[in-house]
Amino acid sequence: MIKATAVAALGLTTMLGAAHAASLEDITNGGTIRIAVANEIPYGFVDPTGAARGAGPEVAQLIAEHLGIENIEWVTTGFSTLIPGLQADRFDMVAAEMAILPDRCNQVLFSEPNTSYGEGLLVAAGNEKNIHAYSDFAENTDLKVAIMSGADQLEMMQELGVPETSMVMIASNADAISTVSTGRADAYAATGLTAAGLAEQSNAVELAAEFTDPVINGEPVRSWGGFTFGANSEDLRDAVNEALAEIKQTPEWAEIVTSYGFTDADIAAAAERSTADLCGA
Repeated sequence: MIKATAVAALGLTTMLGAAHAASLEDITNGGTIRIAVANEIPYGFVDPTGAARGAGPEVAQLIAEHLGIENIEWVTTGFSTLIPGLQADRFDMVAAEMAILPDRCNQVLFSEPNTSYGEGLLVAAGNEKNIHAYSDFAENTDLKVAIMSGADQLEMMQELGVPETSMVMIASNADAISTVSTGRADAYAATGLTAAGLAEQSNAVELAAEFTDPVINGEPVRSWGGFTFGANSEDLRDAVNEALAEIKQTPEWAEIVTSYGFTDADIAAAAERSTADLCGA
């Protein structure tokens, strides 16, 4: 059985600050891999018992078993610090289902897609301002939309022509409910699964009904999430890809992702694009 330890987010400066990039050989010989999550349900989070949960971590545990790695050291940190943390060699891998995007591919390595997911909006209960699409914020500049720092919804809003003055940046998903319920922003833009999960936590907010997916460059927006690695970790990335390809052929993989709200359409879409295509888009 995989052993797991959790490391709280400490600004990633003390006990992890002096860490160096580990090769696949180092990791398998040492028996421990450091994997980061951003505490974003349902993608990757650590529950109150200290167990790593979500579509990313639970598949990562299967991958670690496949590679013969006995221990996972889980690191929780903010989403916007995941790529800097990899670049600083503070962890070996990220299991946050981070969207595979060309600009990110220039900074880090991605596995092949593990999941695919669409967009959504968290709005105040009752949705009195009748918000149903990202484009609403371009058409009505009196509306304000909250976005998590480092999230790709920022680029989507920019592509749609939403002015900077209409965007409210927040540090994490944990701030979304209070930001929307207090009126600091009229909605929170996130993936549909994230928005739905937040809506279940408070009666003060809800998932925007009849949501219209954003269309950018003539194509509806859909994201593909994968595991992420430092730029010099090709051997680890390749080993994870090999293990992931086998795991995705098993019922266990589908059971994991569907248990976190991914639909049959999401599962089918996860196989439609390769990382090479997504990085070169």
